[in-house]
Amino acid sequence: MLAELSVPSILIVDDDRDIRALLAAFLESNGFAIQTAQDGNEMHRLLNAGPFDLAILDLMLPGTDGLALCRAIRANSTMPVIMLTARSEDTDRIKGLEIGADDYVTKPFNPRELLARIRAVLRRSGNQSASGKSLASSSRHYRFEGWHLATDRRELTNPDGVMIDLSTGEYDLLLAFLESPNRVLSREQLLDAARSQPDAVFDRAIDVQVSRLRKKIEPDQNSPPMIRTVRGAGYMFLPKVNGT
Repeated sequence: MLAELSVPSILIVDDDRDIRALLAAFLESNGFAIQTAQDGNEMHRLLNAGPFDLAILDLMLPGTDGLALCRAIRANSTMPVIMLTARSEDTDRIKGLEIGADDYVTKPFNPRELLARIRAVLRRSGNQSASGKSLASSSRHYRFEGWHLATDRRELTNPDGVMIDLSTGEYDLLLAFLESPNRVLSREQLLDAARSQPDAVFDRAIDVQVSRLRKKIEPDQNSPPMIRTVRGAGYMFLPKVNGT
């Protein structure tokens, strides 16, 4: 008897009823389970009722805006978040990245582009595809300075054995560093590792991601840094890494 296939579930939060309906119909036709909310109150109610694999948040919402909702999600979950916005200013994208958004799509957008970004984010986060086939990377274990990253579970533990939550972008960035220790990685290389559309972002984005990762793996400012900024070139991961 075949096992039941897992269907990724997506929560759409947008105050435009037409956009919610169109996106829900399009994504359901492409194999996703969809629930929708028109504001932050409905979003929280649905999140409390059951887990989701990904959230799509509109930036301009009545009451609590999308940035604040993303911040609330990130405080308690590593669930991937894609922001939708009618704004295209770099400052809005930077704010979204700083609080943990995994990708950004500017309205108006092609639904197929959004679909591609959703699949890319789910692939990087290790969730299931619409066909039910696992998209997680092969199991590897990396150890550095007492830290341990298990790729099969996407779990990072510190030297005290405490699990550290990482967003999808932070995890991908750390994995890129662990796969190439003591080697200068350019911003372009890191953007390619951490996001699905490196040509659609900018240098400042990776600086934000590196800063957020540093705060998690370099909590003690008196300890030697793990990530070195190489002026004009990129970043280098300094610790010795053991991978198995």
